[in-house]
Amino acid sequence: MDLREKHEKLLYPVVRIFAETPKGTSAGSGTVVYSKEDPDNIGEYQTFVLTNHHVIADLIKLKDSWHSVLKKTVKTEFMSKAKIEVFSYHNDSIMDSSNRYVADVIAYNDSHDLAVLKLESPTPVKHIAPLLPEKKIKDLRLFMDICVSGCSMAHEPFCNYGQLTFLTEDIENKKYFMCNAGSYFGNSGGALFLQDTGELIGVPSRLTGQQLGFGVDMVLFMGFSAHTSRLYEFFKEQHLDFLFNPDKSYADALKDREEAEKKSLVELQVEAQKDLQKK
Repeated sequence: MDLREKHEKLLYPVVRIFAETPKGTSAGSGTVVYSKEDPDNIGEYQTFVLTNHHVIADLIKLKDSWHSVLKKTVKTEFMSKAKIEVFSYHNDSIMDSSNRYVADVIAYNDSHDLAVLKLESPTPVKHIAPLLPEKKIKDLRLFMDICVSGCSMAHEPFCNYGQLTFLTEDIENKKYFMCNAGSYFGNSGGALFLQDTGELIGVPSRLTGQQLGFGVDMVLFMGFSAHTSRLYEFFKEQHLDFLFNPDKSYADALKDREEAEKKSLVELQVEAQKDLQKK
């Protein structure tokens, strides 16, 4: 890639995310992975951002409430909205402004530590991170040059370079990449890119820490990112195939998710009836 392509592929798709709650505000990173015109509303765009679940976890509340169909108390989900900053640049490298958008959390998985947010704005976002095709995951190798891009310490997005140092790190039964590019708090939810192509291969998620007395020394050259295979697994289980399949749309995703919810509700009703019969 030439210098301009590096700007457009390794930096511009990365955004800053704020999770504001009564307890305070936390900041992290995210990556724009989709921004296309809504086929049902010409001229309006649908934009989606990939991040870590822990970046936006404070926006999700589960409360006990009575379900009139199931005749039992169930966990009900309440979502607050995130704030997302998309940055603009001139002369390629000079940041001149940022636009802050409100976004909804549309999907998340705590065990994968991944989440997808949808901007409420119909405005298109120009720079999108291309996801590494699933069939190319097998071609990843140690020593490949990578770039970690994110908002360390809530700073505006910037990049750190390094190499893949371990391909199949297993942490809590989940697969991660390890790389030696410098990373720190706030990088969570950002992007792990291949330097040569600008393809997104992972989401920076964890750091290595060593206990020293009463403090923890962070080992910055041992950062861990959610593996590409887990991104696909998460998208598929959440019925978000449109993020990697051009033949699918967000409308398809909503339909599939609604059908899955109905199926789950039927199963819960059957279980509830069995419980009543036992009583």
